[in-house]
Amino acid sequence: MARNPGLKHDSSLWTAEAALPDRPPLAKNEEADVCVVGAGFAGLSTAYLLAKEGQSVVVIDGAVPGGGQSQLTTAHLTAVLDGDLSELAAMHGAAAIKLAVVSHSAAIDRIEMIVDAEAIDCGFERVDGWQFPGEGENARTGLRRQEAAARAASLDCRLETRMPIDGFVSTAALRYPRQGQLHPVRYLAGLARAIEGLGGKIYGGTHAIAVRDGAPARVETRSGVTVTAESVIVATHTPVNDRFRIHTRQYSHRTYVIAARLQRDALPRGLYWDTAEPYHYVRVAPAAWHGEDALIIGGEDHKTGQADDADARFERLLMWARERFPGMREVLTRWSGQVHEPADGLAFIGRNPREKNVYIATGFSGNGTTYGTIAGMLLTDLIMGRPNPWETVYDPMRALTRGAGVWLKENLNGVARYASYLTPGEVSGVEEIPPGGGAVIRRGLGKIAASRDENGQLTEVSAICPHLGGIVCWNTEARTWDCPVHGSRFAADGRVLDGPANTDLPPVPGTRSRKKPKTPRKE
Repeated sequence: MARNPGLKHDSSLWTAEAALPDRPPLAKNEEADVCVVGAGFAGLSTAYLLAKEGQSVVVIDGAVPGGGQSQLTTAHLTAVLDGDLSELAAMHGAAAIKLAVVSHSAAIDRIEMIVDAEAIDCGFERVDGWQFPGEGENARTGLRRQEAAARAASLDCRLETRMPIDGFVSTAALRYPRQGQLHPVRYLAGLARAIEGLGGKIYGGTHAIAVRDGAPARVETRSGVTVTAESVIVATHTPVNDRFRIHTRQYSHRTYVIAARLQRDALPRGLYWDTAEPYHYVRVAPAAWHGEDALIIGGEDHKTGQADDADARFERLLMWARERFPGMREVLTRWSGQVHEPADGLAFIGRNPREKNVYIATGFSGNGTTYGTIAGMLLTDLIMGRPNPWETVYDPMRALTRGAGVWLKENLNGVARYASYLTPGEVSGVEEIPPGGGAVIRRGLGKIAASRDENGQLTEVSAICPHLGGIVCWNTEARTWDCPVHGSRFAADGRVLDGPANTDLPPVPGTRSRKKPKTPRKE
């Protein structure tokens, strides 16, 4: 098992106290009924449910299974969709939103059944969800509208006069009974063991470079070995096998999370979120540290690659939480993650557009724990040839009729990022880049992404994202290069971390790493 050696960038509370399910790389060609690319919530949930059906399953992941965005989640298990339910109903129709709500409820039920059946020690528990108004909002008006939409979608919902927290500023809130929470890394580790107990195979450190449709389909890897399968599922958070169709229908955000000590039982178990823009979300991890609870607070989202002020965002989160949650103590750790927002508010789960035996699951809008389970249930039915009532709701090629305005706005935002081809470099030369920093510099007609490690060692790679040619931006908090067009992310040395890009930023020809020159000492 792979245990993170202490908390670091993009490392969560969960990985500090639990082991990720490390697995060796694929060393030889494999054949299976199904190949799953990506071993997060969607990939492992789908592999498990297919293995339960008697299908032979091979799962590959480019890094450590469970070690991508899934280990960065706050693991809110809720049937309340992301966004205003009344607006979603106006966009998709009341019947479709009712099906979407039912699918999320069914996902929580399925997670609970899996936890019981496989005896997974992940702290799963049923809790109430509490939705409260943001600052300056008319509490009663907005909450009553949401309550009516929730009831129309058959979602149990009750308007309460106050939150169950002493001193909380809100005077009214919506309560949603029987939501859920769990420890995501422990759950994923349990799923991995269960898959292998059913005969499935899981490989880490195996990067898929191509997914080819056909009968059978085939997955090619960077090491040269291949997996041949009747069906392939691409569950890589955002599809790495598709260049245009899906990535113009969704847009990526960074989201920020703080975990702080909390005296045990100082806050009732529950999920808490507001209706601000961007909204805040809160939960409790029970007795996670030295017999104390941990308060987990998230929010302060922004478009990926379009802000580099993480310290200020973490500070705003901290101030917001301290005003509302008495008993909150010192911060244990903080991290950031990535979410993909679909233009019309619902995920894309089903056959990849124009392909027969390749399936995708993406656009989880920050609800990857439940959406990943929905993907497992829906894709299992599709592959087994069974009808599923959610198929049209999450169809990746559905018309974005009511979401066209968001689609146009977000795509224009992405196009505007290409203007950076014409701008000068962020610094005049690499000597201005401090240890631990990075900047895009202009060199002739091209742009270079230059960064230094803590020892001052300089690394230069191309600043052009290999997906659709956006100019990457330095992320100081995570020390990554992030593309502001479609959200691809790369390590400081150019290694691809998140799609839709599926190849690295190439090193700059004719350059070599070098340390920053020392500043002359003043006598």
